[in-house]
Amino acid sequence: MTEIAISHPDKVMFPESGITKGELAAYYECVAPIMLPHLEGRPVTLERFHRGISDKGFFQKNVGKGAPTWLERVAVPKKDGVVNYAVVRDTRGIMWLVNQNCITPHVWTSRAPKLFYPDLCVFDLDPLVDDAGALRSATLLVRDTLAELGVTSWVKTSGSKGFHVVFALDETFDSGQVARFAHAMGRELVKRAPDLLTQEFYKIDRAGRILVDTGRNEFGATFAAAYAVRPRPDAPVSAPCTWDEVESGEVKPRSLTLRTMAERLDAHGDLWSRLFEARTALPAVP
Repeated sequence: MTEIAISHPDKVMFPESGITKGELAAYYECVAPIMLPHLEGRPVTLERFHRGISDKGFFQKNVGKGAPTWLERVAVPKKDGVVNYAVVRDTRGIMWLVNQNCITPHVWTSRAPKLFYPDLCVFDLDPLVDDAGALRSATLLVRDTLAELGVTSWVKTSGSKGFHVVFALDETFDSGQVARFAHAMGRELVKRAPDLLTQEFYKIDRAGRILVDTGRNEFGATFAAAYAVRPRPDAPVSAPCTWDEVESGEVKPRSLTLRTMAERLDAHGDLWSRLFEARTALPAVP
């Protein structure tokens, strides 16, 4: 396997904490063995920052001819052609992403070659204001409502403002069916807590409520990969946590960071290691 030489390792990617591209690469190399089972095979959209997070980044879907020949791509049709997404299968692929100044890999809920059949359903809780109690209540409501349907759900920090609640699918339902389930589930959640939750996408229409973003389940939509670093001060990580940690308030959306993850992984390992042992058919919304 060809090693990836990280260019400009001294480039500062996170000015407030002094985290360099080299330190970012070292983090991803460290977590690669536990990240790969969650990332492998999923089309990746790169969120890139050529000058670190002090400058505006950009998203890249299409991987062109400049990428190495060994990097797997999957061609996804679009209106006027195709998009060639990168697909990562090993540590080398992750390190290639980092070398492109990609801080966050955003991934699909499905994997190549079964792109139309997701193996995850995702609920992204996105608050407008920093209200830990409200966010905790919303996240636990998603868990409890899914449990009523016989579904075991898992949670991770978003590394931004909220939490991601997911459950594993048996890949027998297409993305349209999964999206319809998720949207209906979102409506049920709003019905149960109308003062807490909303499905209104535009912030002006949310009236301070938490968005239950079910759009992550549409074909081609993405969410931050498990163990992905987010482009915010102190390099928070979108990392799996336990329901006890959410319930107690011990872990918040940006609690887990690039510099604290090694100790956490030594203590807990991959908290999502059994996620795909609990695959389920798509339930009916109550």
